[in-house]
Amino acid sequence: MSALSKKHDVFQAIADPTRRKLLNLLADEELSVTLISKHFPLSRTAVSKHLRILAEAGLVQERKVGRETRYRLEPTPLLELKNWLAFYERFLDNKLAMLQHYIEHDRKTDV
Repeated sequence: MSALSKKHDVFQAIADPTRRKLLNLLADEELSVTLISKHFPLSRTAVSKHLRILAEAGLVQERKVGRETRYRLEPTPLLELKNWLAFYERFLDNKLAMLQHYIEHDRKTDV
């Protein structure tokens, strides 16, 4: 892992809604900063800063093509997020099961 990738972790990187939108945008294709910037009401410099944070977290890969840099999603670091969320799914599953039980059983006795 490079020193850059240690500056921001996956959780910090995806905390910002703009960066989450960037990841969605880059999920299907590699794009230049110029093309990416057209999707946001931000300056190209601001978009570049968001991309740098995503790159430092390992969530996007940069590739030089001539004078421009192109970016693409690198989904592997998202496994850390998936594994963390998997632990908490049991709480959500429990709440959904309780809701289902209420709807199917307890609610009938309240009516």
